[in-house]
Amino acid sequence: MLSAIGTKLKEAVLSVAPIALIVLALAFTITPLNGPTLLLFVLSAVVLIFGMALFTLGSEISMTPMGEMVGARMTQKRSLPFLIGAGFLMGAVITIAEPDLTVLATQVPAFPTTALILSVAAGVGIFLVVGLLRIVFRKRLNLLLLLFYAIVFILAIFADNDFLPVAFDSGGVTTGPITVPFILALGVGVAAVRGGQTAEEDSFGMVSLCSIGPIMAVLVLGMFFDPGSSQYAAETPALTETWAEVLPALFGAFPHYLEEVVLALAPILAVFAIFQIFWLKLPARRLLRMVAGIVYTLVGLFLFLAAVNTGFLPVGYALGGQLASLGANWVLIPLAMLMGFFIVRAEPAVHVLNAQVSEITDGVISKRAMMTTLSLGIAASLGLAMIRILTSLSIWWFVLPGYALALGMSFFVPPVFTAIAFDSGGVASGPMTATFLLPFALGAVDALGGNPMADAFGLVAMVAMTPLIAIQSLALVYAFKTRKLEKAAAVRPETEIIDFD
Repeated sequence: MLSAIGTKLKEAVLSVAPIALIVLALAFTITPLNGPTLLLFVLSAVVLIFGMALFTLGSEISMTPMGEMVGARMTQKRSLPFLIGAGFLMGAVITIAEPDLTVLATQVPAFPTTALILSVAAGVGIFLVVGLLRIVFRKRLNLLLLLFYAIVFILAIFADNDFLPVAFDSGGVTTGPITVPFILALGVGVAAVRGGQTAEEDSFGMVSLCSIGPIMAVLVLGMFFDPGSSQYAAETPALTETWAEVLPALFGAFPHYLEEVVLALAPILAVFAIFQIFWLKLPARRLLRMVAGIVYTLVGLFLFLAAVNTGFLPVGYALGGQLASLGANWVLIPLAMLMGFFIVRAEPAVHVLNAQVSEITDGVISKRAMMTTLSLGIAASLGLAMIRILTSLSIWWFVLPGYALALGMSFFVPPVFTAIAFDSGGVASGPMTATFLLPFALGAVDALGGNPMADAFGLVAMVAMTPLIAIQSLALVYAFKTRKLEKAAAVRPETEIIDFD
């Protein structure tokens, strides 16, 4: 176990160090920050590394096998009403407990917080059922995505311009570090029991479908509320001013985020407990190993959330504001792209997805290839988001052609790549995006005097969109190289024949 923790710590250091070094380089050059704020940021980065290492180890030990076993048992019962009812309940309850959704809901004053959370939870529950039924009845994912995104964009025509970015952002924040490992594993479990030649590719796609439900829910909800009340009241995150505030600021946040993570994990643990008592009946030794994994997951995630919210959020806002205030504020674009390239490596759920992709595809899609492709996609999304901020262009100009391209590509790449690509979009837009990149954008918009609702919100949606194109582009290259090798293998025996007559 100690060697496993050591390996995870090394991975976490390699993931967090680049973005931390970029921030420190900026803080000592063009965007100066005071000493206490920098110390809090460095301490938060250290805590984040330990939290990330424990979370990824805990997910491998507990969340992934838990989801696979629950999904397998749901399918083995051969009861469609049970599958639908249990799927909806799990999707809705897990979403209600997702911390990132609560953060988003409290920042949108046009909607009552409870109404927004319940609507989004219902959307995720419905589309989790759609994902389960797709696997059971072997329906093509790209056709379902085409249908549902067509409905999304039809609804978006009637939405207020301020609501549209929030709607697309909600699809990203609901697939957070708690829900992603469980939902991914749930799909693997259901597909494994169903079997068949397409079981491997059908195991992916659950996260992508669950990301659509919240978008629809917020767009529909927006039709019943007054757009005039949607003005965002920006709250400037306070920087640490004195050395005495550093340790209380960091450690004082621990109880709050521990409570959040306990509440977020509770629904999944309750579902698993019911399955364990009535159907799974795992032996004590295996159950104790999973309990240890749950403890690692809980401790790791609350350390991660405390670190990013305490140390990274105010620094992100301050850096965005200072860069936007420069005479050459176009520097926002390349610097945001650089940060985007590295920050996705610090998203805990990304490592869970990459490990599962590598395992399911027997290493054909390596962790390194996935991470590099995702990094390039997120870098592009941050560049586009900064262009939006500097020009105040509507999000329509980005999401409509982006999703049209992604959906069009799905008809030319192997189906498993489409499923992985659309899953990766939801996974990449995790807590680091919500607590560092979104404040970075809000700080820039505030400094430029723009409209945060229309210009800054939507960044999560951009982060969720570009991986769809990037991963499928990787698939096209992979398919081209495979066909080229197959042709070469077919021709070579004939060219090597030597006639001695």
